[in-house]
Amino acid sequence: MVIAAPPRPGAGARAIDGATIMGALNEVPDPEIPGVSIVELGMIGAVDVRPDEIAVELLPTFVGCPALEVIRDAIANRLAGLGRTVRVDVSFATPWSSDRISPAGREKLRAAGFAPPAPVRPGRLLPMLDAAAAPVACPYCGSLRTTLENAFGPTQCRSIRHCADCRQPFEAFKPI
Repeated sequence: MVIAAPPRPGAGARAIDGATIMGALNEVPDPEIPGVSIVELGMIGAVDVRPDEIAVELLPTFVGCPALEVIRDAIANRLAGLGRTVRVDVSFATPWSSDRISPAGREKLRAAGFAPPAPVRPGRLLPMLDAAAAPVACPYCGSLRTTLENAFGPTQCRSIRHCADCRQPFEAFKPI
C-alpha cells in the first residue's frame, strides 16, 4: 500500500537526511496512545531520502491494525513540508515485534497506564499466549501479582489484566 503527499508549493528541496526524517517522525504520536511516538513503538522500518521523494517503510503492529490509515496520513502530513513527495509503504517484509519498542517508549507506555511487553523468548511461535512468560508488572503499583482477565483487549496488540494488590484493571501490550 502506498500513500503519497505532494510537496507544498515553494517548499524547495532542502538538504535533509534520514536522521532529520526520524526526528520528524518521532513527533508523530500513536493515535491510540498519544504519549508514545510511532518511532518509540518501533513502527518505522526504513527511511529512504531521495532528491524528489521521501519513502518511509511502516511496520504495523498487527495485520488489520485499525489505526493504520490514520498513521499513514499523519506520517505524510508531518513530512509534507520538507519539499518532497512522501511515500508511505506498509510492509510486512520485516515483521514488527514488541522487542522493537524503545526503552523510552516502554517507560512512556508504563506512565500512560499500559504494561509494556516482556522480551520475547527465542523459539516461541505464539509468545502472547506463553503461560511460562515472566509475570506482567502492574503499571500503577509495580506488583507482579497480576492476572490475565482477557487475552483480547480493545485492539489486537493489547490484553486486559488485573492487579491483585492495587485492584486496578490495566491494558498490557502483548509480546509479539
